[in-house]
Amino acid sequence: MELIKELFHYITHPNILIDTLLGWFGIYTYFALFFIIFAETGLAVGFFLPGDSLLVVCGLFAAAGKLNLWVMLGSLFVAAVVGDAVGYYSGRKVGKAIFSRPKSRFFNPTHLKRAHEFYEKHGGKTIILARFVPIVRTFAPIVAGAADMRYRDFVFFNLLGGFLWVTSMLFAGYFLGGVVESAFGIKLEEHIDKVVIVVVFLSILPIIYEYWKARREKNVTETPVISENEM
Repeated sequence: MELIKELFHYITHPNILIDTLLGWFGIYTYFALFFIIFAETGLAVGFFLPGDSLLVVCGLFAAAGKLNLWVMLGSLFVAAVVGDAVGYYSGRKVGKAIFSRPKSRFFNPTHLKRAHEFYEKHGGKTIILARFVPIVRTFAPIVAGAADMRYRDFVFFNLLGGFLWVTSMLFAGYFLGGVVESAFGIKLEEHIDKVVIVVVFLSILPIIYEYWKARREKNVTETPVISENEM
């Protein structure tokens, strides 16, 4: 139980996670960050790992001179692309069987269903859009593989989506710190907890919007139509 609490603490505090990794591994922290991004995008059990918030905080650390921005841009882009490729092949190999897998401690069919609905709505563009949606990001490539999406198309969306996600999040953290400090005299690296809260909120906005939209459409569908005769 204590291990789970400690893990949750690191996940919800990416700044503490990165500081801990730097203390443990030093220059090899880049390998640890590579694995985290790879696991979150390529392994079904990695959906709980920090993605958006970790990348933004990595950008803040780069701006503070604690990490190298260009090393992370290259390595984490590769991690994101390879992660999605692994997810695609696992979906292609396991196929439809994965949809009937029962719920367990590390697997929730609801997450896969949500990703499938996202894929059905947006098609190949899901691979790009899902990069910016937690949980869906992990399962979208699996669904694409299970749906037999043409690999050539998947590679294009995977490369573009991985590039847009990693660069936008890292640069957001890197430049946001300087902008806020210049405009308001506030050092974001001293308020990273608040930054993480904002990033997490923004990242789940698409999920909130889709839920609200689905509820609205359901209410419209269920609203009885009153004919003139009934009036």
